[in-house]
Amino acid sequence: MSITDIRIETDRLILRPTRPEDFEGWAALMGDEENSRHIGGPQPRAVAWRGFLSMAGAWAMQGYGMFSVIEKTSGRWIGRLGPWCPEGWPGTEVGWGLLRETWGKGYATEGATAAIDWAFAQLGWSEVIHTIVPDNTASQHVARRLGSSLLGPGRLPEPFQELPVEIWGQSREAWLRRRA
Repeated sequence: MSITDIRIETDRLILRPTRPEDFEGWAALMGDEENSRHIGGPQPRAVAWRGFLSMAGAWAMQGYGMFSVIEKTSGRWIGRLGPWCPEGWPGTEVGWGLLRETWGKGYATEGATAAIDWAFAQLGWSEVIHTIVPDNTASQHVARRLGSSLLGPGRLPEPFQELPVEIWGQSREAWLRRRA
């Protein structure tokens, strides 16, 4: 299967690899202080462009990366979520970052559920983690809804090595038992 053929549909979302037309949404996500507070902080457009290309490069080099999240009713890009494991990362992560106007609608849980299913089935992962800063209670609630538990403190690679994070997660077996 080609990367361009990957497409996951949920009740309200389409998850697919990064495309060039997704950049405006990505720049809005990363340029807004509140949107980006827990995912590296606000970035000028040129820095956001490099991050955007990193995600596209992850798809090209690893065969996976965070999915672009498309809202079915509007057809617009509303965020990115899914598998992510760059060099030095503390584990195989499914993470999420959505535009502020979509918060509170259950999209993170809906999309992450589909992405975790995909990561276990297609990538063969044995566990999934979520790196969450301690004051991000909204993402902690998403992790709990996904069935993940707090595993302890973690450390990210440079340039985020000073950022305190907690590792949430679960095994493939725990996920499959819960989904059965």
